[in-house]
Amino acid sequence: MTNYEKITVGNEGRVELHDQLKLTGAEVSINQLPAGAGVPFVHSHTNNEEIYGILAGKGKAILDGEEVDLAAGDWLKVAPAAKRQFFAAADSGITYLCIQVKENSLGGFTAEDAVVY
Repeated sequence: MTNYEKITVGNEGRVELHDQLKLTGAEVSINQLPAGAGVPFVHSHTNNEEIYGILAGKGKAILDGEEVDLAAGDWLKVAPAAKRQFFAAADSGITYLCIQVKENSLGGFTAEDAVVY
C-alpha cells in the first residue's frame, strides 16, 4: 500500500483533483481562462470556503458585487456565502488554483499536526 497519489496535469482549461488524487478533505482545481473569457456563472457555497491563488496572468473577481483586481502572486479567501465570478483581463489570460475546504474545519496545521521522526 502506498501513502501517496501522483498525477500529471497538462494544459487543460480546468482540472479538478478531488477524484484523480482521491482527496478526502478538500477539493483542488487548476483553472485557466483565456484573455477576455470568464466563468459563465455566479456561484456561492453552503459550507465550503475557497482559497484562490493566482499563478499567472491577471483578471478580476466579482465578489458580492464588488470588483477585485487579481494578478499573479495574489491570494484570496472567499467565505462560503459570498457570490463570486471570475474573469480574465481583456489582454491577458489568467491561471489560478482553487482550494475548497469546509469552513472552520481546520483542527491543527503545520507543526501542530506534524509527527517528527
